[in-house]
Amino acid sequence: MSSTELLTIIEKDGRAAKDKDPNLSDAELKRLYATMLAARIMDERALALQRQGRIGFYLQALGQEASHVGSAAALRDSDWFFPAYRQPGIPILRGVSFDDLANEWYGNDVDTSKGRQMPVHYSFRSANFVSISSPIGTQITQAAGAGMAARIRGDDTVFMTYFGDGGTSSNDFHSGLNFAGVYKAPVVFVCENNQWAISVPLKGQTASETIAAKAAAYGMPGIRVDGNDVLAVYRVCKEAVERARKGDGPTLVETVTYRMGSHSSSDDAARYRDEAEWESWKQRDPLQRFQRYLTKRGLWSQDWEDERAAAIKEELNAAIKRAEARPKPPLASLFEDVFMNPTPQLREQQRQLESLEGPEADDIGEFPL
Repeated sequence: MSSTELLTIIEKDGRAAKDKDPNLSDAELKRLYATMLAARIMDERALALQRQGRIGFYLQALGQEASHVGSAAALRDSDWFFPAYRQPGIPILRGVSFDDLANEWYGNDVDTSKGRQMPVHYSFRSANFVSISSPIGTQITQAAGAGMAARIRGDDTVFMTYFGDGGTSSNDFHSGLNFAGVYKAPVVFVCENNQWAISVPLKGQTASETIAAKAAAYGMPGIRVDGNDVLAVYRVCKEAVERARKGDGPTLVETVTYRMGSHSSSDDAARYRDEAEWESWKQRDPLQRFQRYLTKRGLWSQDWEDERAAAIKEELNAAIKRAEARPKPPLASLFEDVFMNPTPQLREQQRQLESLEGPEADDIGEFPL
């Protein structure tokens, strides 16, 4: 395919285009759908928590479930993710519990980031899911560097990194793709082109005919795929992963999708986005589209959906209740992980904190000096 064609597999009636179906097993198809459903339910619940003032911030992936779940499914468990902040289905797919996700929203004492990150900026070593950061594009060069290291070591690990259409305007996009192309790093660069970088539309972001077309300048294939078609995304990314694993270098995949929600809980997309555009994309909902395909295969029913949704909500609500009840990290954790050997200045700062009177002092806890 060229970098301007758009690969689609699931047709409007739910049938798979001839000779394009990746032929996943029934169990894998249901697992992908259940993961997409869990990501959507979790998004809706977490945004409600933010609106209630129970967590401070949230970013939804509404409408982009097929893009990140389909691409992530193409990797082995030993492969690595360098994510952006709109891929909540990946940790779920990799077996991360709702408890671990909810703990991060609240920044409590068992949060893997010890309360130091914004909500939805996850980091899960057990899932090979590298820490999300807010600065746009930083993960792109990190993935390229990790891929270069793997190639030097001679192992067959593949790395996948995500960014939006706005991320293609960052310096890290150029640097990351350039280095990966030169050194044939085993990286799959996934641009989730959701048409909006906060309030800047795609037409204000680039003059290129497509984002995938940018790949040619870096000496790698550029593939454009329907990002609301989970099977098409899986097929394209599976081929890109296999290419990387064989030592043939990186690929840029542009998943054409749409950000159905606002940029974040701090944004109101209705102020800058046309409602007709939103309604048009709503008709292409990735979950409904996958439902039609699964129904043709005899794998989906409303009863099955309702049963799965009820189980997800029950598990998620229990996890939220536990996370909310836990204390914040002790103040002593402020001094951990700063230096391997605490500096005199750091020791002095801790002594000053310990000398404070009041409830704060009771929360300091122990820290070896």
